[in-house]
Amino acid sequence: MASVANVARVDLVIVSNRGPLTFARDVAGRLVARQGAGGLASSLGPLVAGTGATWIAAAMSDGDREAAASGLVEEGGVRFHLLTPDAEQYRMAYEEVSNSTLWFLHHRIFDLARQPRIDHHWWDAWEAYREVNRCFSDAVAELAPDGATVLVQDYHLTLLGAMLAAERPDLRAVHFTHTPFCDPGELRVLPDPVVHELLTGMEAHRACGFHTERWADAFAAGCRATLGVPPRTFASPLAPDIESLRKVAASEDCAAATERLDATVGDRHLIVRVDRIEPSKNLLRGFVAYDDMLARHPEWVERVVFLAFVYPSREGLADYVAYRLEMEQLVAAINRRWGRRGWTPIVLDIHDDVARSVAALQRYDVLLVNPVRDGLNLVAKEGPLLNTRDGVLVLSREAGAWAELGQDAIGINPFDVGGTADALAAALGMDARSRHTHAGLVRDAAGRRSPQVWLDDQMAAAAR
Repeated sequence: MASVANVARVDLVIVSNRGPLTFARDVAGRLVARQGAGGLASSLGPLVAGTGATWIAAAMSDGDREAAASGLVEEGGVRFHLLTPDAEQYRMAYEEVSNSTLWFLHHRIFDLARQPRIDHHWWDAWEAYREVNRCFSDAVAELAPDGATVLVQDYHLTLLGAMLAAERPDLRAVHFTHTPFCDPGELRVLPDPVVHELLTGMEAHRACGFHTERWADAFAAGCRATLGVPPRTFASPLAPDIESLRKVAASEDCAAATERLDATVGDRHLIVRVDRIEPSKNLLRGFVAYDDMLARHPEWVERVVFLAFVYPSREGLADYVAYRLEMEQLVAAINRRWGRRGWTPIVLDIHDDVARSVAALQRYDVLLVNPVRDGLNLVAKEGPLLNTRDGVLVLSREAGAWAELGQDAIGINPFDVGGTADALAAALGMDARSRHTHAGLVRDAAGRRSPQVWLDDQMAAAAR
């Protein structure tokens, strides 16, 4: 079938919790659109620009709610419809079900001695999740043209398939999950009716997509165990928008950030991580592994800097606030233990700065990507594509990107701190020829796909 790029697609509807644009008042008081946060906005937004497609998302800011009051917003050849569900229902659905339950479930980060706690309040939150999904479904049913293709994105909106099948059976709806998907046994922490409703909602789409066959197989196993049916699935890993990243790399802001990095690092080796402050990203074990490496490989003391460029996430949730505090205290303790005059072992910077992150990815000698579990992890691909120093990728086998890059990256068990320390030391000590070969192989693997192929795979699944 024809690629979506540069083709009029007024029969295409994209549905996501967060849209590709956010609205705010400029200095003149005008309501203007800016690119929204998140990988979906940067990857999918440019692909549908100018196509006439409709994008339905929740209003996330005051400016978004102002824009929502005016109905459909035309911007860049895309029609945006921002929804304003009941504020308390949306909060419960987003914070207590999507982010505190489904996210923790699929990433295996529940402290099962304490979480989840399925009480009457949680059931109220599940009802709110259902109603928010209903709000999205009603909007799709109202706005979608006859026979439209509907691409539903992520775990916030798992129930739309069944709702749309009842309201608009003419629509060709596909669901794509950007997180991992848990195994059937792990689903048992949720009440049986919730598991049934969640899987039924997803299975009712024409197909369900995931970044790897591993996550697709886990979902299929859950459907067979609970529903007795094999769902239609496909695997299609997302790729970075490397051209947009290269534009950032060529910018004055990135050049200035590179100068600052050079001044900080000097002639030392450089380990880099770029992440959200998020328990599934496994920041704590990464820092402990670095501490262990310095203890067991003292030849690297004062010869390496660990730049951790991490940015806040979901600070309305107590677990995330506690995780950030623990991380800051851990880094401070490691710096006290190892720091010398003129050398700070870990440079921790808690800001969301794209130009600075791109500068770091260009300059690393070792890139550490060690999530507990990850649907994909775009940084694992962005780093090798941007890097100019034959940098080495140390990658968790629990990242979805491992399926594409694992043949060439240095693999680690994310729970094995000692093994991660050894991997960091091995990566730092790799000779120039081996580094060059490694970097080339990982770069080639990371560049085999494009965001366009990922979108075309969803369109093909809808057409089947």
